[in-house]
Amino acid sequence: MNFTLNAEQQLLQDSVRRFVDKDYSFESRTALIKARSTCSAAHWQTFADNGWLAAALPESCGGLDGSLTETILIAGELGRGLVVEPFLGCAVLAAQTIVAAATQAQREQWLPALADGSRKFALAYSEAQSRGFPEPVEAIAAATPEGYALTGRKTLVLGGADADSFIVSARAQDADGITLVLVPADAPGLSRRTLPLHDGSFAAELTFDSVRVTRDAVVGVPGQGLMALQHALAHATAALGAELVGAMEKSLEITAEYLKMRKQFGVPIGSFQALQHRLADMAGEMELARSMLYALLASLENDDAPARARTVSQAKSVIGRAARFVCGQAIQLHGGIGMTEEYQVGHYYKRAVVADVLFGSSDQHDAACAAQLQNELLQKDNQA
Repeated sequence: MNFTLNAEQQLLQDSVRRFVDKDYSFESRTALIKARSTCSAAHWQTFADNGWLAAALPESCGGLDGSLTETILIAGELGRGLVVEPFLGCAVLAAQTIVAAATQAQREQWLPALADGSRKFALAYSEAQSRGFPEPVEAIAAATPEGYALTGRKTLVLGGADADSFIVSARAQDADGITLVLVPADAPGLSRRTLPLHDGSFAAELTFDSVRVTRDAVVGVPGQGLMALQHALAHATAALGAELVGAMEKSLEITAEYLKMRKQFGVPIGSFQALQHRLADMAGEMELARSMLYALLASLENDDAPARARTVSQAKSVIGRAARFVCGQAIQLHGGIGMTEEYQVGHYYKRAVVADVLFGSSDQHDAACAAQLQNELLQKDNQA
C-alpha cells in the first residue's frame, strides 16, 4: 500500500489545516463550547462547500469517490484543532453505514443531502450492555401491518444532538440478525436527550417507545445489518485514530515550543536532558500510533474479515493508549498551567480520554483480540 499523498490528497490536507489555523482558534472553539453549540452551522457548511463531507462517498450519490485515506486526512487535521463538529459521527460513522447497508436507490436518495450538508444522519447502535460494540442488541423492532414498532434505548449517539434522522440497529421479530431502520428525529415516541461529553463535544441518548416506521424505512435487507455496522465502525475507528494522531502532533508542537520559552535557573527548561528524553518518548509513542494507523489502513484494504477485525481492535488499543500517554505527558511538562481550563494543552488529554470510551475501550479491544486469537488456536487444534 502506498502511503505517499498524491497532489489532490495533499491539497485536501492543506485545505483542512488552513481552516483549522484560520477559522478554528482555541478561543473560538472555547466560545462554541461555552455557548453549548452542538454544531456550528457556518462551519458545517464550510465542510460541505469544501467537499469534506463528500470525500469518501460514491460519485453516483453526490460524493467525490474518495477512499478511507481521504477520510483520515480530514480527520487528522480536525484532530489538531480539536474540532467539536460531528464529522466523525455524521460524515464517517453514519455515512459509511449507509454506503455499506443501503440499496442503490436509498443511497441515491440520502447521500446527496448528507454530502451538501443539508441533512445530518447519526448512527444509533450502541447500548449500555454493548459498550461501544455492535452486539449485543436489545432494541426490538416488533412487526406491524405497515412495518415495525421500535422499542429500546441507545446511548452515546455521536452527532445525534442535532441529527435529522437516525439509523437504528434492532432485532426484528421477522428476521434473524440485526436490522437497520431509518427513523426521523421528530418521529412520535422518540425522545432525545443531549449529553455533553468531557471534551466539549456532544452525543445523544435516545429512547424509543413503540416508534412506528414503514418497511421502506429498513436500510438495505432486514437482518443483514451486522456487516454494515462492522464496516462503518472500522472506518470510524481509523478516523478516530487519525484524530488522535493529529492531537498528539499538536500537543508535541505546543509542548516543544513551551520548553523553549519557559526558563528556570536562567536557561530554557528545554535544555534539560531529562525533559528532552521525555519529549523523545512522546514522539516515539506518536510515531508508533501513526504506524498502527497505517497498518489498519493496509488491513482494511487487503485482509479478510477476521484479520481486519483483529487489526481494528489492535489499532483502537495501541492508538488510544499512546494518545493518553502523549497528551498526559504534555500536561506534565507544562506544570500547573497545563491543568488550567484556559490553556489549550489539557484539552487534548480530555479528547484522548473520551476517545478511549468510543467504539469500545482499549481494555475491551484487548480482550476481544485475545478471544479471537484463542478461538483461532482452538480451531487449528480441532482440525489437527
